[in-house]
Amino acid sequence: MFHSFFPNPKWFFLSFVLWSIFCVVLWFGLAIDWGATLSLGGLFGYGFPEALVEPISEDVQTAFDETREPAQNFWFYQYMALSYAAFCLFWMLYSPHRWGRWSVLGSALIIFVTWYQVQIDVMLNSWYRDFFDMVQRALAEPNSVSLDEYYGTILTAFWIVMPYMIVTVLKVYFTQHYVFRWRTAMNERYVAIWKQVRHIEGASQRVQDDTMRFARIVEGLGVSVIDSFMTLIAFLPILWVLSENVKEIPIFGAIPQALVVIAIGWSVFGTGLVYLAGLRLPGLEFRNQRVEASFRKELVYGEDDEMRAEPVTLAELFGNVRRNYYRLFLEYVYFNVIRYTYLQIGNLIPLFAMGPTVVAGAITLGVFQQIINAFGRVENSFQFLINSWPTIIELMSIHKRLAAFEASIAGQDLAGIENEGEMRAI
Repeated sequence: MFHSFFPNPKWFFLSFVLWSIFCVVLWFGLAIDWGATLSLGGLFGYGFPEALVEPISEDVQTAFDETREPAQNFWFYQYMALSYAAFCLFWMLYSPHRWGRWSVLGSALIIFVTWYQVQIDVMLNSWYRDFFDMVQRALAEPNSVSLDEYYGTILTAFWIVMPYMIVTVLKVYFTQHYVFRWRTAMNERYVAIWKQVRHIEGASQRVQDDTMRFARIVEGLGVSVIDSFMTLIAFLPILWVLSENVKEIPIFGAIPQALVVIAIGWSVFGTGLVYLAGLRLPGLEFRNQRVEASFRKELVYGEDDEMRAEPVTLAELFGNVRRNYYRLFLEYVYFNVIRYTYLQIGNLIPLFAMGPTVVAGAITLGVFQQIINAFGRVENSFQFLINSWPTIIELMSIHKRLAAFEASIAGQDLAGIENEGEMRAI
């Protein structure tokens, strides 16, 4: 499933994680200060300004900061490009693969664009603070904010969002091709050995349908994991700083960095709760695919043989499908009760935590909105399993089928669930 598309998958993904950690540590430890020496920004008008000499006036310091910030941003992009290039070049040379341009370079591009989207979210988070502070000022003091200033601030958000929309559309288009290439790689592997695998139960479905769904879901979940991780890196420091505005929370009183503690604690609690509630669903989904495959296979046989697909046989097979779905629906009832109840209560948690701070008038409306937005982003990142659990369940059932397919190809013993009789499957 992975070897057909990625070069040496185990070490590829492990090296990606280790290289990412190394690059992050190197940046914050040393490389962040190398820009004045190594940055190419000066060639494009983003050079670092000369160091200031004491005494420094406020105007000079402001001008220095305004010049240094874009130069530092350019150096950061340059550092990221070099990090990506080094990783991709190593794998393209160390382990050449037919699909390397898509699996290595394509994955790097998707990850980079995901990081860019997170940066846009950070910019919007800052915009929320400025905009709602302006709204609070306008409502408290009539005519203190001009119409031009109001619309100008909205226009700023427009210029932030438009590149985001364009990049998102292009990313979706590229990702669709990426997923289809992965499916093509798996399809070529299985088609090449079709005579060997054609007798395996549900072989046609596993080659045609399961490979497509597996590639699509793994890619989607992979991007979601990376997005959650990058969102944490971007928003956790923001929430950490904003937590200084919240001196006290109900029940627990004064807790340092209370909002960060609440976001992490609530997310961990919910993840464990939802995991336990959905523990039996992957097996039920797997059995559901088995009875669906049996029903579909009989219909296919009936297309070529008029003696097959008799109404009585089809009614029995569809009865199996119906009973399995009813069981699945029932299992999802209590799972969804727990999941949706937790998510709805979670929307109120930051409002509850900030109650004493809001009543005391210790923050402005802009800071309040910025905290709500940052808290939600951090909480959603920690709640990846909760938000994605139905998709993960589907992926686990598909993985069981493809793993059993691979085991049959290798002549290995199948897992117990694969050897269940038809009645056990329902």
